[in-house]
Amino acid sequence: MTTIGNPAAILGAGSRKLTALSDAAFEDLKERIHNRLVDKLDLNRIGGFEGETLRREIRLIVEHLCDVEETLLNRQERERLIEEVLDQALGLGPLELLLKDHSINDILINGAKRVYIERHGKLQKTDVEFRDNAQLLQIIDRIVSRVGRRVDETCPMVDARLPDGSRVNAIIPPLALDGPAVSIRRFGANPLRLEHLLNFRAFTPEMVMLLEAAIKARINIIISGGTGSGKTTLLNVLSSFIGNEDRIVTIEDAAELQLQQEHVVRLETRPPNIEGRGEVRATELVRNALRMRPERIIIGECRGPETLDMLQAMNTGHDGSLTTIHANSPRDAVTRIETMVMMNGFELPLKAMRQQVASAVDLIIQVCRLQGGPRRVTQITEVLGMEQDAVVMQDIFQYVQEGIDENGRARGHFQATGVRPTFMHKLEAAGVRLPANIFRQRVIMRD
Repeated sequence: MTTIGNPAAILGAGSRKLTALSDAAFEDLKERIHNRLVDKLDLNRIGGFEGETLRREIRLIVEHLCDVEETLLNRQERERLIEEVLDQALGLGPLELLLKDHSINDILINGAKRVYIERHGKLQKTDVEFRDNAQLLQIIDRIVSRVGRRVDETCPMVDARLPDGSRVNAIIPPLALDGPAVSIRRFGANPLRLEHLLNFRAFTPEMVMLLEAAIKARINIIISGGTGSGKTTLLNVLSSFIGNEDRIVTIEDAAELQLQQEHVVRLETRPPNIEGRGEVRATELVRNALRMRPERIIIGECRGPETLDMLQAMNTGHDGSLTTIHANSPRDAVTRIETMVMMNGFELPLKAMRQQVASAVDLIIQVCRLQGGPRRVTQITEVLGMEQDAVVMQDIFQYVQEGIDENGRARGHFQATGVRPTFMHKLEAAGVRLPANIFRQRVIMRD
C-alpha cells in the first residue's frame, strides 16, 4: 500500500501532556490535534488520495499525534477522538454520527448547541453539539460547496444535497437570529421501495394496481401533500413503473430523485453567483426540456412560474408526466396551481386557467403525515374536467382516520368509494387490464 510517509517527519515533534480527563479536556485535546493536523499536513503528499484511502492515510497521522500528545485516554476514548478528528477534517464533523444512523428521517439544527432528529415519526433532542457557530458555518460551507453553491451574508439561504441524495436547506445570520439553522431530509443510498411502503401501510395493493396502471397508460399525475408527508418518496416509487424505453427528463432545485431507468436526463436549477448573475430557474429548464425530445417530464416540485410550463407540457404531447406540489387536499392543489400561475404575472382568465388544469391533470394523489408519524395516501382523486367555472373531481380511494391508538398514532381504514375512473379506456388502450371488482365500494384494509 502506498503511504504518505513517516507521520513524525511530516508533522514534526513536540508534546503536551494531559493531566486529567474531562469533557472540556477531551474537546480541547481534539481541537489541538485537529489544528496541528491542518497546520502541518503536507497537502502535496496527499493530493493523489481519495475516499477511504485518504481517510486511512490521515488516520495514521492522527494516531501518531495522539502518541505525541501522551494522552491519558483509554482505548475507547482514543478511538472516539481519532474518529471525531477525522470527521472534522474530512467529513461533516458532529453530523457524521447522525448520518450513519439510517433510522433517522430528519436532522434539524437550531444553532450550534441544539440538534434535533426525527425518528419513527417523533421529534427528539440529541446530545450532539457543534463546538460553536463558526464550526457549524464551516460544515454548511463544506456541504454546499460540493454541489457548486455558496452561502454567505449576501446569499444567506441555500438548498443543497448530500452525496447520498439527502436534501439540505440552510439559513444563516443575519436572517437566522439564533445562529445557523440547517434542515436535512434524509434520502439514503437505499431508498424506500414499493414493498416497504406496502409494509408500512402507506397504501393498499389495490391502490398500487391503479397507480401502476396509470403510469403505464401515461396518465398525468400530481402528488400533493404537506412538508415531510412523503411526496418525493412516493414519486420515486411511482417512477419505477416507467419502462426503460422512455426518455425521461427530471428537473429539480436540489437533485434528490433516484430513478432507475436507463434513459434519464437530470437537470438542476442554479442560483445566481456573487454578482447576482447566472441564475437558471426551473421555468427555463422546463422550456429547454421541451426541446430535448422527452417522452416524460418529471418536476421534483412545482412552486413557481414553471407550473404553467408544466401544464402546457402535459397538454402538448408529454403524457405520463409527474410532479409534486405542497397542498392539503386535491382541491387545494388545484387552487394552489391557480395561485402560483397568477402570482407570477400571467394574465390568464380564471376559467381559461382552470381549463388548462382540468385538461392537463388526470390524477391527484394526496399524501399526509398523520398524528404520531404514519404517512398515508389519503386520497386518489380523478380530475374529470370543467363544469361551468369549476374543476370537477371525484375520489376513487380514500383513507378515513378513525381515531388515535394507545401509542398516540392515528388509526383508520382505506376504502374504495365505488367510483370507476373515466380514464379506463386509456388503460385498456395501453394494454393494461384491472380486476373487475377493484373499485367495488368497501373497506379494503384497517390499520
